[in-house]
Parts: sequence; C-alpha cells; structure tokens
Amino acid sequence: MFLSVFDLFKIGIGPSSSHTMGPMTAAERFLAEIAGDDWPRPAGSAVHRLSVSLHGSLAFTGVGHGTDRAVILGLAGYNPLTVDPDRMDGQLATIAAEKMVRPAGHPPYHFDPETDLVLDKKQPLPGHANGMAFNAHDADDRLLLRRIYYSIGGGFVVSEEELQTLKNESAKPAKDDVPFPFASAREMLAMAAESGLSIAEMKRANEEKHMTRAELDTGLDRIWQAMDACIERGLSQDGVMPGGLNVRRRARHLHEKLDEDWRQNRPNPLAANDWLSVFAMAVNEENASGGRVVTAPTNGAAGVVPAVMRYWQKFHVDADTNGIRDFLLTAAAIGGIVKHNASISGAEVGCQGEVGSASAMAAAGLAAVLGGTPEQVENAAEIALEHHLGMTCDPVAGLVQVPCIERNALGSVKAVTAASLAVKGDGKHFVSLDAAVETMRQTGMDMNERYKETSLGGLAVNVVEC
Repeated sequence: MFLSVFDLFKIGIGPSSSHTMGPMTAAERFLAEIAGDDWPRPAGSAVHRLSVSLHGSLAFTGVGHGTDRAVILGLAGYNPLTVDPDRMDGQLATIAAEKMVRPAGHPPYHFDPETDLVLDKKQPLPGHANGMAFNAHDADDRLLLRRIYYSIGGGFVVSEEELQTLKNESAKPAKDDVPFPFASAREMLAMAAESGLSIAEMKRANEEKHMTRAELDTGLDRIWQAMDACIERGLSQDGVMPGGLNVRRRARHLHEKLDEDWRQNRPNPLAANDWLSVFAMAVNEENASGGRVVTAPTNGAAGVVPAVMRYWQKFHVDADTNGIRDFLLTAAAIGGIVKHNASISGAEVGCQGEVGSASAMAAAGLAAVLGGTPEQVENAAEIALEHHLGMTCDPVAGLVQVPCIERNALGSVKAVTAASLAVKGDGKHFVSLDAAVETMRQTGMDMNERYKETSLGGLAVNVVEC
C-alpha cells in the first residue's frame, strides 16, 4: 500500500481540506472534463451555464467552511495551491456582480452564485458524506454533462467511479510496486525487523521508487517551509476571525507573553505545553481565516504536526534538517495506514479521524527523531490515537474555530506525551496501533451523523444556549 507523503501533506488554503480544498479541486476537475473530449458532447452544442449542488456535510456546514467560496473560485479556474488568499474576496465580488466565471482556456460561463449554487440538505449522495454534483447546461438550459465528486478528507477528491474502485481495492492485498508495501502497522513492523531499517528509511525507499532523492528532499523541505511560514504568520496576526462568531485570535498575544518569559528566563513548569499550544493555535487561526496551510492530514487538524515539529526545534538542540525530513516521512507512514484502514475525514468518523490521526502522526514523528525504535514509534502513534477515540466533530456554526483551534493545541500536547511515554518504554504494549485504527473506524461508523461535521449536535447546538 503506497500513499505518498505529498498526498498527505498538501499545501493549500483554509479553512477545511475536505470542505474547501476538495471542492475547489473538484471544480477544477470538472472544468478539465468540460474542455476534454471524453464525454458524449451533442453535435453543435456548447456549454453556456454551470450549476452545482452540495450535499450531506458540505450542505450543512459548507458556508461556515467556505465551500461555497471554494466552488465558485474553482469554477473560475483557481486551485488551492496557487490561489492568493488575500485576493479571494475581490475575485468573488467580481463573479457575483458579473454572474459569470472566466476560467483561463475556457469561454466565459454564466454562473450566478445566488441561484446556480445550491446547498441541498435533504438529499445526500450515496457514496460519501461530502458529495457534490456539477452540471453543464447549453444556451437552452439543456443538461449536457453531470458529474458527481466526493471530497473524502485531506483534500482528496474522487469521482463516483474512482470511489468504487477505492472500495474494491481496499479489500485486496497491497500491490508490490514499492520496496515496502505495508498496509498495516503489523506489516510495517515486520518489514522493519526484516530489513533493519527505520520507518522513515522504508518510507523514503518507497518514495524514491517514484522520484529522485533530491526531488524528495526538496519537496519535504518545501512542506516544512510552508508549515513554518504558517506558524510565523499566525503568530503575527491579530483581530477577529471571519464567520460571525466574533472569535478573536489569541496566538499573537499568548506568544508575546511566552516570548517575554523566555527572554527573561522566568521559570515556567508548563513551558513546553504552552509553546506547543501557541504554535498549534497560530496555524489553526490562520486556517480559520482562510490562510495558506498544509493538510496534516487535514486542514482542521493542520496545527498538530507543525506544532510538534516546531516544539522539537525549540527544545531539542540536536534538531536538524534531516530530522525534519525523517519526522515528515514517519508521520506520513502512520497517516497512510490510518487513511487506508479507517478514515481521516471528520464527516466520516468525527474529529477522532482528524485531530486523532494528526496526533498519532505527530507522536510517531517525534518518537522517531528522539531515537525511537520502530516498535516505540508504533507505540507512540497508538497512545495518541487511543486517547482521541470517540471524539466528535461538532464545529459551532460550521466554522473551524470552536472547538477546533484548541483541539489542535491539546492534540499536540497529547502527541508529545505519547512520544515521551513510548521512547521511555521498550516498545511492548497491550493495544496495537492496528487495533486502535480499527476501533476508530468502527466508532466512526456507529457515531450518529449529528456528530460528524454537520453542526447538528454537540457543542454546535449547546454552546449557544449556555
């Protein structure tokens, strides 16, 4: 089973990988299909108008997660990697005024956001909680092309056919197209024992089957630079985050107080936890504000991995570039196992699949750079995931702010605690990572839909009444 580190860590925009990045990518895919010839285009017909309907979780929390904005910008030809977050409001205003989208390489298409973008809360699509239907119409309003896409978490987008293929392949043995095709933690540990390699080294060997070492290292460095830049921007910004809850950014103020204590050498027994929290909050405040972030493995959980990496740099003198790369590779190996055997989507399994997965990835990465054995790394990931089991996804007002920002802070603290416990042990433990992942999957399947990114239960409905 091979899932690239660059599939799990993708540079994009906030506030949500499944609700913002995924829908924007789906719109980009639909434009590419319109421009192609691989569909039964009636003779003499031309696409005149576009329309979109959002279903399931995308309909219930789409506005709060920026799904409507993402779809509009995607149809205008923008993608998560290159769109400028500081220019999006102006671009959206122009589209709303003209009732047209003008993607590069296409003729202008009629698209009125008020009528051509529908949030359908009554009719979910069968494949996944995050479903979208894109339609192309001719000048007589006849339907020329309809495509359904699903945003399955972490910015991954699949068509109906691709989703079915994924379901079919999940039941098959892993293909031996990389040197270490582990699909479970058990297989990963067995391959590590047989090869004598670390998890990061095995993951590197798999990646280098598809790219050169220089390309891999350059890509890993780019991912970390984007994460680090996100922390820095989050620590420098102030004010109220968008969406209507009037939640103020806190990271800058907290950072200033921590930095003053640090420079004055004031004793602080909770210093590590405080720095972890402020780094994670900086990222997720940026995400909530629609800034540039890296899925890790999702936007809603984007603060955990970079916070733990920044903590390692700050508190461990032996931190270096090679360690950063090993951290990311190890974290990606764990994230791939979770995604393959369960889910990283809050709309599928709740926040245990987002912050829980992120905490497991970060714990594994930290254990690795602290010198942990493969068994200790797997133990660290299991501890972190185990203590997120059952966590619901219940964002207030559908915004990735409350409780999401603080959940990333606590997920970071759990990750460091898990890594510390694991590396002080011998790697032997009662519950395996595979058991924790399967439990997370089962718990997610049993979880009421109200608690899976619909904002119909939990804090999303109770906090207003308090």
